[in-house]
Amino acid sequence: MPSIDDLADRFLNYLLVEKGLSPKTLTAYGSDISRYLSFLDKKRIKKIADADTAVIIKYLIRMRDEGLGARSRARHLVTLRGFYRFLVRENILRNDPAEIIDLPKSSLNLPNTLTVEEVKLLLNTPDLKRPVGLRDAAMLELLYAAGLRVSELIDLKLQDVNLEAGFVRVFGKGSKERIVPIGFYAKDKIDSYIKKCRPRLLKGIVSPYLFVARAGKPMTRQGFWKLLKRYAQKAGFVKKITPHSLRHSFASHLLEGGADLRAVQVMLGHVDISTTQIYTHVAREHLKKAHEKFHPRG
Repeated sequence: MPSIDDLADRFLNYLLVEKGLSPKTLTAYGSDISRYLSFLDKKRIKKIADADTAVIIKYLIRMRDEGLGARSRARHLVTLRGFYRFLVRENILRNDPAEIIDLPKSSLNLPNTLTVEEVKLLLNTPDLKRPVGLRDAAMLELLYAAGLRVSELIDLKLQDVNLEAGFVRVFGKGSKERIVPIGFYAKDKIDSYIKKCRPRLLKGIVSPYLFVARAGKPMTRQGFWKLLKRYAQKAGFVKKITPHSLRHSFASHLLEGGADLRAVQVMLGHVDISTTQIYTHVAREHLKKAHEKFHPRG
């Protein structure tokens, strides 16, 4: 059997070549794996087959004792899950010892998610009589309809949108491409924006970007954050609303409505389903409240 170091190198190469992770994400995975290998070395564990479930739990306990918070420990566990799944897939191991270990519960806290009514209130805030208002309405609608990251939204090109088929082509982290469906409301707002507003904003300038700001350039991340903050204040929100709030709401509302977890994973562009699984906590809370409210013995 190859050494643990060799297996770790193979895993990281797999993430780079086949999964196409960004350099930043790959560095984070590498740091997590390196820390785990250092732990195994101190425990005098030389074979990966000897690093069973008990060893992984001891590692997580050690990190907790060293002061790492639940969110950081959860990230390390996600990395180890990916590593062990890779080893099983490569027939290095027969079983995945990390599979049965749950994420630390307090790591399931999400940034503010909105109710369906709150989303409606926010999306109806822009003034559709103004060109920038129509553009902003289309951006907000698409952000929620497709669960996009703000960087993905502002990087969209005109050719990435197929209104007739009802989907957008998105290039996420590591330039990984995915196709995400959009609903009627987003299609309608985008169509109105392209026909009525975009030419007026461009003023004869040619730009490949779908959503344009000054001189045909794409909006910056900071510019969109300010835009969203302004509309949140106008809508009367007290809690903090970020672009990720709409992405989290997108995932939570889909799961609450009965969507398949893997379908949500694909639409969000998550490489590891463990990342998507944090939303099942929100869905469970929704079901629990529904049971308490409507069941005669709730």
